[in-house]
Amino acid sequence: MPNDTHVMDPQALAEAAGAAMYERDPASRTLGMRLDEIRPGYARMSMRVRPDMLNGHATCHGGFIFALADSAFAFACNSHNHVTVGAGCTIDYLAPGRQDDLLTATATERALAGKTGIYDVDVVNQDGRLIATFRGKSHRIGGTVA
Repeated sequence: MPNDTHVMDPQALAEAAGAAMYERDPASRTLGMRLDEIRPGYARMSMRVRPDMLNGHATCHGGFIFALADSAFAFACNSHNHVTVGAGCTIDYLAPGRQDDLLTATATERALAGKTGIYDVDVVNQDGRLIATFRGKSHRIGGTVA
């Protein structure tokens, strides 16, 4: 990776930022999340539901679904290589995740103005069933990711 990330094309910059973030993200890695795709303003991550992620109803605990959506949000809003944090978010759970499901969270930038952005994240299972929707607001705090 070159030191002059400011001269890279937007896709290469997004990939460099994604790789740097993933390397420094033990929470996502420990939960088994994979960064499947990243582009400017976009990230797709996946996670297999393990037995230790189930709640008392034998479905995926909402906190793990939230964590997957939040991670995809984080990668999407940092894909421009500006250090960006979450300023707020909401999630709606629409269907349960089950043991061994492969959940995929797709985060898409809806608006970016100045230091503020809005991102929508859909979480689906391996059959394409919508499990949750998440909306996050981001705030750039300065510095670069890669």
